[in-house]
Amino acid sequence: MFAWIRELTGQERKTLIATYGGWSVDAFDFMIYTFVIPTLIAAWGMTKGEAGMIATSALLMSALGGWMAGALSDRFGRVRMLQITIAWFAFFTFLCGFTGSFTELLIVRSLQGLGFGGEWAVGSVMIGEIIRAEHRGKAVGTVQSGWALGWGGAAVMFTVFFTLLPEDMAWRALFWIGLAPALLIFYIRRHVKDPEVFSATRKEAARQGASFLEIFSPRLLRTTLLTSLMAAGMQGGYYAVTTWLPTYLKTVRGLSVINTGAYLVVIIAGALAGYLVAAWLSDRIGRRSTFFLFALCSALIAVIYTLVPISNATMLVLGFPLGFFVSGNFSGIGAFFTELFPSRVRGSGQGFAYNFGRGIGALFPALVGFMSATMPLGAAIGLFAGIAYVVVIIAVALLPETRGKQLAVYD
Repeated sequence: MFAWIRELTGQERKTLIATYGGWSVDAFDFMIYTFVIPTLIAAWGMTKGEAGMIATSALLMSALGGWMAGALSDRFGRVRMLQITIAWFAFFTFLCGFTGSFTELLIVRSLQGLGFGGEWAVGSVMIGEIIRAEHRGKAVGTVQSGWALGWGGAAVMFTVFFTLLPEDMAWRALFWIGLAPALLIFYIRRHVKDPEVFSATRKEAARQGASFLEIFSPRLLRTTLLTSLMAAGMQGGYYAVTTWLPTYLKTVRGLSVINTGAYLVVIIAGALAGYLVAAWLSDRIGRRSTFFLFALCSALIAVIYTLVPISNATMLVLGFPLGFFVSGNFSGIGAFFTELFPSRVRGSGQGFAYNFGRGIGALFPALVGFMSATMPLGAAIGLFAGIAYVVVIIAVALLPETRGKQLAVYD
């Protein structure tokens, strides 16, 4: 499964490391908030709806940030924008640790979202352009697996800090260490260059006056709409589950901090395996078949996990397939979108579709929070997750297969 890595050139390998690291630290900084929701609800008297609003606001801003960063990367370069987005989300994650109210955290977390959305838009385009076609799905999917690493790091630090520190200090310390990812910028500056296809395309695009709004032209509008719909369903399902999962385990299932961390470790281990297996499958059986398989299984396992009355021991076992399928959905999306959009507007198209989808998907955490006032939290999570993955299946059915597609300099 990993033999292909030995075939990469030095520049391909360095770009893989940089984008993998970027997505990992992006996940670490973003997922910190999901672990501190119960603490902030108790400390500040927030409602679940308000907690969901903070998550939703950050995701909505990430939608704007992703499109902006993607479009700017078409103009000013992938590497430059990748550094800027990492610095941005690390700085505002750090500032979250100094907030003292719902309103303050809402504002700072929303600003953090701009960089969070921008990092994926730039990084996924860059790795998709630099890796050859036969390994593109595996490479982009491997980068996507960095989310599990970052999520796992956040789970570990949550367990350590909340075990060793008072709660009123532990949650702040979690945000403060979110500044550390900015160190990755030094590696990127030293070792990573813009892809050759991008450099060649930028010259031609400048000559012909390409516009980032071309993704809404009659030729590309259908692709833009369907990829946005696909991303909306995929992320809506994911955020409905993962945003509320620590709260569900702690408040509904009555698990302690240590036990909550243990359950999440199983889910995260499943996520890592799911990312890697789906990455391999996307090059083996095709993008669409992999998406169909993982979306269908995600819907089934999410409903079982949250709606079917099962014991805590069974939940522990089911955590692995939950993480496997819900996270594995994302492995092929970067390569798929890279192959669907033409080179001259790839950053704009991929950035808009994924992050517009994130903006729509961002509504799901808030909806789950508000609906949990009239139904059990588990029922709300399962309901919205199931709807989301049905949307993914419909969108994928209407898009073409792209496995093995060669990227043209100017198409």
